[in-house]
Amino acid sequence: MAPPLRPNAVAFISPQNHPILIRTFEKGDELKYHYVAHTSLDVIEERTNGPTKSNDCYLGLLYAMDDIAAYGYITPLKMKIVLALPLTDSVVRDAEVIMTFKALHLAYYHASSNPFIRLHDTPAGVGSAKWKRFRRNVDEISRAVGGGSVPS
Repeated sequence: MAPPLRPNAVAFISPQNHPILIRTFEKGDELKYHYVAHTSLDVIEERTNGPTKSNDCYLGLLYAMDDIAAYGYITPLKMKIVLALPLTDSVVRDAEVIMTFKALHLAYYHASSNPFIRLHDTPAGVGSAKWKRFRRNVDEISRAVGGGSVPS
């Protein structure tokens, strides 16, 4: 049996390519995962604007760098989700990654459909107190998928 996925970070990126939330699950590597999120945008743009367009939301493995494998997902409204997993010798099944992406997409959908939250008006964005439940849901999904530690 394959070991469970252990996400290192999750990034939610707006259709205008602005990071909405970059949630890291390892201490001290926040800047590294900002870099992973931004470099993933180039690969996502290449795959979605290329000559062979697919209607599939799951983009698969975007790239591997040092000890990280970056996977991508793009919603029908062009919201991008990047999942950074540790690069190991074990096999990562696409079904598990797709299930994780769908859960993350649903968490964002529920948060953004709240009529009392404005998506892009506050300078703090998802860092504000109104988005606390969304951040908590992302942490719960990470914990359920990988059983790892989550920042408080």
